[in-house]
Amino acid sequence: MLAWLIPLIVVIALAGATILIYNGLVRLRNRTDNAWSQVDVQLRKRYDLVPNLVETVKGYAAHEQSVFDEVTRLRAAAQGAGSVEGQARAENALTAALGRLFAVAEDYPELRASENFQTLQGQLDEIESSIAVARQIYNDTVLTYQNAIQTIPNNIVAGLFGFKGRSYFEIEEAARAPVNVEF
Repeated sequence: MLAWLIPLIVVIALAGATILIYNGLVRLRNRTDNAWSQVDVQLRKRYDLVPNLVETVKGYAAHEQSVFDEVTRLRAAAQGAGSVEGQARAENALTAALGRLFAVAEDYPELRASENFQTLQGQLDEIESSIAVARQIYNDTVLTYQNAIQTIPNNIVAGLFGFKGRSYFEIEEAARAPVNVEF
């Protein structure tokens, strides 16, 4: 009787451990998805603000059409990015284009003094801060998830059930520098 009881206990223990590990990995994967959703919410707020910013600057600097077109094109590209890596590339390009837009604004003191422009600049600054926080939370969540699927014994369960790693949302050094706008 003891000969079949010990293997049965081992099988039940392994099944229980597998279930616990699997459920933990699902929770971490879902947290990662949720953290990305929070980044996405902040990015959408930024995308919604960009047309207002372009129109405000356009009212003062209509001859800078190429800058406006570039910002508009890059905003659309960022909205349509399909992966975290693609989103990071698109955001880097959009941030650089916004920097050029603000450089144009520097040439127009009456624009910089405009209450509408100052309000939009403040809103963009708040959104950029929110994006940075959401990005950090996402990357921390990805780190926890990556550690979980790569360490023993979780990596065995992760491999059996097809858990895949996630990419970090990284921005380039040039995009990390804040846009310098002086009023």
